[in-house]
Amino acid sequence: MAILEDTTSLEIYLAPAEFLNSDHPSIIEFARKHSRHGASDIENAISLYEAARDEIIYTPYWNFNDMETFRASNCLVTGKGMCQSKAAFLAASARAVGIPARIGFADVTNHMSSQKFLDLLGTNIFYWHAYTDLYLNGKWVKATPAFDSELCKSFNVAPLEFNGQDDSLFQALNSDNKKFMEYVGDHGTFPDLPVAQILSELRLHYPNYFKKAEDQLGTPLKEEVDAEK
Repeated sequence: MAILEDTTSLEIYLAPAEFLNSDHPSIIEFARKHSRHGASDIENAISLYEAARDEIIYTPYWNFNDMETFRASNCLVTGKGMCQSKAAFLAASARAVGIPARIGFADVTNHMSSQKFLDLLGTNIFYWHAYTDLYLNGKWVKATPAFDSELCKSFNVAPLEFNGQDDSLFQALNSDNKKFMEYVGDHGTFPDLPVAQILSELRLHYPNYFKKAEDQLGTPLKEEVDAEK
């Protein structure tokens, strides 16, 4: 039997934060649209996850000098997000309907991306890749809404599903039985995005990105993947 966490320790994971701005009107509206009064937390978490995954298009090209890039509500403003902002968006949406949520980070090897993006990074390691940690039925469960279903089709991989009971982190293999992603490092979980720490690490590992990514701002990764086929 899972040991229930002290409810007082969960308060920070229910409160609005700078980047997990769950009190933003657009977040509240989204959360209400994709949840149902009387449904269980697991049912609502699944609905919110699927909507965050597919209604927000994934793009890795952002102006990291603009703090709005990281804010959950910016996903709704732009209709796009990266792994960090989409994880923040799901967490904020969960908090808006009373589900405790936090953000987790790990370093992953990504064997499937556009070659153009990998060349820009200079590596296939995605540092500080983000997932959402949701407190459901007395335990923390990981969910990763980064890659939308249409992007997954271009990668020939099934969209990542989430059942509210088991961790859902990455697709290990695509439908051709080729490696997709592997976790190689863990940075732990946070009540809000540690933006200063993330930026420091990304600038260290991806100096070329910060010089040239502005040329591609907002380009959905799917467009590059399809163009390279």
